[in-house]
Amino acid sequence: MRRTGFVDAVDALGGHDHIGWIFDDPADYHEVVDRFLADGRVAGQRVLSLRHDEPDGPIDPAELVRFWADATERALADGYTGLRVAADATRLVATPEGRAAFGRFEFMIDSYMVRHQLSGLCGFNRAELGDAAAAELAGMHPLAQPTATPFLLFATAEPGVAAVLAGEIDPAGHEQLRAALRWSELEPVGGAVTIDARELGFIDHRALMQLVGHVRGRGAATVLRVDRHSAVPRLADLLELRDLRVVVS
Repeated sequence: MRRTGFVDAVDALGGHDHIGWIFDDPADYHEVVDRFLADGRVAGQRVLSLRHDEPDGPIDPAELVRFWADATERALADGYTGLRVAADATRLVATPEGRAAFGRFEFMIDSYMVRHQLSGLCGFNRAELGDAAAAELAGMHPLAQPTATPFLLFATAEPGVAAVLAGEIDPAGHEQLRAALRWSELEPVGGAVTIDARELGFIDHRALMQLVGHVRGRGAATVLRVDRHSAVPRLADLLELRDLRVVVS
């Protein structure tokens, strides 16, 4: 079982956990990495720490996923319980093109992590990237600090469910939502994109319309799974969005 949501520390993370860690001081980040990797050693994982410097250009998301999948299989073949990687990716996301490619990679690698023995800490220097870019990147993880991003969009192993959406989305988060939806490339199943929104505390009407409109553009209807305390069913009724179905569970 992987952990999801907002956390203040990286301690006691498991073999499938994936956290976006925003930092302002590299020294603080290095301390976090040391704790994250130390737990991996105790768990019998192979551990790696990386820092990307000057990239030639945006990454190839699919190629990078294949690289880490192969590295995970090698770790298991060598007798480790899995692979744990901490990477400062700040330089890879310094441009809009770099962020778009890496944002796509984050969702793809998370889809792999949720099913395989790979765990990761992705570090992003907010002092270099700015608040908005840092929030966008942190939000593509199942785990992040509460001060890093207002919401999370991440993968799930549940059959037929395209993604999980958690946190809160108000007008300040509309641009971030647009980026997250574009990067995740949610795949329809049976003519619908199903999103687990049971941990979504709030979404305003424009963000809901934006979400449904994005999925409509992929030729599909939207199915939102929410908990019984959610205000989304009432909001959906008011908006009368014909291609949105809300399921309370």
